[in-house]
Amino acid sequence: MVLVTEGDAVVISVKNLSGIVYLNADGSWNCESGNKHQTERLPDPLMETKKQASILESYLEQRGVALPEGYFSCKVVLPNPNLRIIPSSDFPSEVITYDQWVQQKPEPKRMFSGWLKGGFRGGKKEMQESIHEKLNFILRTAPMWDRVELQGNKYVLGEFLEFMGKQEDIQALKNIKRSKVSRLIIKKRSWFGLTPYMLQVLYSPRDYRSEGTSDSEWKELTVRSSTEVFFRPENSTKVHKSKLSSIISLSLTA
Repeated sequence: MVLVTEGDAVVISVKNLSGIVYLNADGSWNCESGNKHQTERLPDPLMETKKQASILESYLEQRGVALPEGYFSCKVVLPNPNLRIIPSSDFPSEVITYDQWVQQKPEPKRMFSGWLKGGFRGGKKEMQESIHEKLNFILRTAPMWDRVELQGNKYVLGEFLEFMGKQEDIQALKNIKRSKVSRLIIKKRSWFGLTPYMLQVLYSPRDYRSEGTSDSEWKELTVRSSTEVFFRPENSTKVHKSKLSSIISLSLTA
């Protein structure tokens, strides 16, 4: 989600988590579910949001909009009242809990107090009206792309087409459809002897019931590293083929 005013913009990621969340030393989160007594390790949501903001900024530059440095800020909103972060002082100020969200109060002229106002205004010089209008137009007409994250901190936007590989691997991947899945994470699994090199694929079922995709129900499957992904990059008529082993994650639009 992107909120834009004349002087600033905020890239917001909504995480529908419940239970108890605490930080790890590497910035990742551990989420303990009270109902299932399970612990999940999540990539740093704020860092993920900053990556998305960087991709958006690059896209806007390609469309001819040069934004001032620091124009985008990022927030991670945790709207579930059944979530606790422990200790709250360990989390960056960009992480907004349910209690912090409900404390926001509207002000005259449709402005907001607290972090929302600060995120928009921040003492920055307002953009010229023509640039602001162009930015809004581009965001309204921007296509929604699938995204592949490759090794080496590289990202490709475009359209996911299909998997190719051994029949049993394709059968295992048959439920990976954009209508059912929002994100995949690929992890390597080492095997010895004559056993083929295998990959662990974690995938998050798409949740249409909330504004954010639920991170609490990751599922798992295993396929050969020889499995391939066919992907058509944006602004290209050629289909790109990548080994699944070279991919870190795949995000699918609805």
